[in-house]
Amino acid sequence: MKSRCTRRTFLKLSSLAATGLLVPGLMGGCSFSRNSIIPVESDWRLWTLERKLAQMLMLGFPGETIEPGSPIDDAIKLYGVGGVVLFDNNSDLGVINRNITGPAQLTRLMESLRTSSATPLLIAVDQEGGTVARLKDRYGFPPSVSAQYLGEQNDLGLTARSADSMAATLAEYGFNLNLAPVVDLKTNPNNPVIAFKQRSFSADTALVTSHAAEFIRSHHRQQIYTCLKHFPGHGSSRDDSHLGMADVTNYWSTDELLPYKNLIDLGLCDMVMTAHTFNTRIDPDYPATLSKATIDGLLRQRLGFDGVVVSDDLNMGAIVMHYSYETAVEKAINAGVDLLIVANDKAYSPDIMPRSIELLLKMVEQGRISRERIDQACGRIMALKARRLA
Repeated sequence: MKSRCTRRTFLKLSSLAATGLLVPGLMGGCSFSRNSIIPVESDWRLWTLERKLAQMLMLGFPGETIEPGSPIDDAIKLYGVGGVVLFDNNSDLGVINRNITGPAQLTRLMESLRTSSATPLLIAVDQEGGTVARLKDRYGFPPSVSAQYLGEQNDLGLTARSADSMAATLAEYGFNLNLAPVVDLKTNPNNPVIAFKQRSFSADTALVTSHAAEFIRSHHRQQIYTCLKHFPGHGSSRDDSHLGMADVTNYWSTDELLPYKNLIDLGLCDMVMTAHTFNTRIDPDYPATLSKATIDGLLRQRLGFDGVVVSDDLNMGAIVMHYSYETAVEKAINAGVDLLIVANDKAYSPDIMPRSIELLLKMVEQGRISRERIDQACGRIMALKARRLA
């Protein structure tokens, strides 16, 4: 009996073929010959559209190991996903069965990740220090202090030593991207997601800039990328965007852009993460992650940043409570987001990789997202990777 080739099966196997890893005959019922197999190219512009789209995704996944044939194993080996983000368990947020429980376990997981991808893989973690640290001391990792503590001490030498220790730990295990530092200003001391968790260095722009710069330099010495967050500023919010929409219209100030401008001007900005905050003074219709006025207008044109823009997790309440996944993905990419994070934690979707690729292909075919925009995003991601991961 001849096997049936579904669209999803074809996408999966054609992506594998594009990496040069497909064994002849594996396509079965799909009309795909050995002559169609494309080896890995040094020039990403020769890749298939599917492979370019895969680079624009960074996924979270359950489990402490990579099991052969699992959804994340397929996402890496068959589709060529751009990156993965690792988490520890967080019972307060209902996040269980995640990736980091101890040094020996993490060593094994990271080895699997490093050797599984034909294209250099971004392996990311939120290791800000203090409360927001996925490699916690209670698991057996070195302790860390919060940004707020470092800002209160206001000792750049202390910040550098603290960040040196953190970056050395991340490098030891094989991470190449820390989704930090937070450069939100602590303008609202009662902020539930920034101030309350001691994630901000200070309300002072100069102090935030100087300490964030030391944090970044420490990571660069260990060949680790960093990510400024949460653009264009989450420090003034009264609400937590993990739980729902955070409207900062009446509280946000243009001063919140200054740490970004300063660090971009210093050449210390590898990547910028968008906030899911809503500000009608910037965009009356969409939150920052989905806002062309915010990303293309403020960040690209006004501040002059032409590097990788990454979304905050698209599973967060501010997005899923107001937009479908299809709408969020389309709006984010057209707004200027290059790399989409799907933490895949509280609402795990094992088919998120093939579903996303199919969705994006449909949007390109329908002219809702241009091929030029995909090439722009993929080009930025590959240029970033070439700097330290080649």
